[in-house]
Amino acid sequence: MRRRSKAGGKPGKSQRRKTITPGRRNAPNAMRRGDPSVADLQARLERQARELIEARELQAATAEVLRVISISPHDIQPVFDTIAENAARICEGRFAFVVRFDNELLRFGACHGLTPEGLEAFKRVLPRPAGDDTAAGRAILHRGVVQIPDVLADPAYGPLALNLAQTVTYRSILAVPMLRDGNPIGAIAVPRAQVGSFPTSQIELLQTFARQAVIAIENTRLFEAEQQRTRELSESLEQQTATSEVLRIISRSPAELEPIFQAILANATRLCRAKFGVLNLYDGEAFRYVAGYNVPPEYAGIRLRKPSWRSHPRAGSATMVRTKQPVQINDLLTSPAYLEGDPTVRAIADMGGARTLLLVPMLNDDALVGLIGIYRQEVRPFTDKQIELVQNFAAQAVIAIENTRLLNELRQSLEQQTATADVLRVISSSPGELEPVFQAMLENATRICEAKFGTLFRFDGKNFYPVAQFNTPTAFREVQTRRGPFQPPPGSQLDRVMRTKRVSHTADYVAEPGRRQC
Repeated sequence: MRRRSKAGGKPGKSQRRKTITPGRRNAPNAMRRGDPSVADLQARLERQARELIEARELQAATAEVLRVISISPHDIQPVFDTIAENAARICEGRFAFVVRFDNELLRFGACHGLTPEGLEAFKRVLPRPAGDDTAAGRAILHRGVVQIPDVLADPAYGPLALNLAQTVTYRSILAVPMLRDGNPIGAIAVPRAQVGSFPTSQIELLQTFARQAVIAIENTRLFEAEQQRTRELSESLEQQTATSEVLRIISRSPAELEPIFQAILANATRLCRAKFGVLNLYDGEAFRYVAGYNVPPEYAGIRLRKPSWRSHPRAGSATMVRTKQPVQINDLLTSPAYLEGDPTVRAIADMGGARTLLLVPMLNDDALVGLIGIYRQEVRPFTDKQIELVQNFAAQAVIAIENTRLLNELRQSLEQQTATADVLRVISSSPGELEPVFQAMLENATRICEAKFGTLFRFDGKNFYPVAQFNTPTAFREVQTRRGPFQPPPGSQLDRVMRTKRVSHTADYVAEPGRRQC
């Protein structure tokens, strides 16, 4: 039944509750058509997790290489080893290797992941030229990343590389060059057992390793250069100190050669890192041993007993005499003079233990006055710097010899002038007496000649007789007194003086024939 309207009494329409349809903005968060499924979201999360793990691994590997670089600034090998290990692990390689390039050849740097047999097979293909027949060679030649998805299907892959691939069982390979200022200095490569390309992340990792390797190589080069400069500075200071020491001794003892020679040999032997040294003077025909430093006792005994020696025609000393240039013999045991049995060379090798030797001439205006010999008891050649150092010491030895000669000549001249003045003084003070004049002459002559005693004889045209004696042994003086005037026996020294009217010098009276009376 209808209800009537209160106003007009007419029946009104019945009021029904409206159904409200919600708009789209008010729709509940239900799964829309085309939205990813739970499985898709799960896969995406897993992929992102893997990428995060890979990124962390890459960062950790890069950090490890940087750590090794920081703790090994002077040694590149640990860096190469770490790079090879991380590259093989992260790139899932059969193995990984690093090669160096010297503008001509590929050379072994490091390798990780091979058995000893596989490593030996790998090393047998190196060193070799960089060519398109290997992945590393291509990376170096083309200065870029090289991928070979299947080495067995690559027409340019060379037989040596293919043989290695079959030996250590890999099919694909990735190689990146190590570039310094755009120039290749090496490469890093990762071979894999399966066929296929490498992902971008692994390529980028190897490129990062390559940049780090270049940094490490440059650090090592700079470190070694600094070390070399430090060594050179130290050596220079050592040489300057040694030179100053020798010059100081020369100035302090200008008339004494022995301390100068000892200082020269000690410094030359030490700075050349040698075992012992000798100094010999040369008279135009033979050498005479005059000084030694740290010489082995057995050999020193021989040289002291027989100081003079002549060079074997094929000995290093003979070559030095002819050329007046330093002579180095790398191994004395293989030298011609040793093999031919020269006693001097045999003695210094067998008794002195000498193996490598350096002979440097002592020259005075191109005239050979001696040599300095520096000896090592192992086969280890001397460097050019060491040879130059010994040449400087040889020049100092010549200066010392010349200084001593000049000082001795000056001293002798002064002594002679003093002696002459002394005799003239005696003559002027004793004009009518000959005995004090003769005595003054004889004393001065004996002293200047550094002799033991002397006798002054007069000659009356037939006989000699002594008129003055100085420091003559008593027994000999008595013999001369008892003998009185005498005629010298034929061939004796006084006989030669009487006949030739010239100076007669006997080097060894004991060797005088018949020891005739003077």
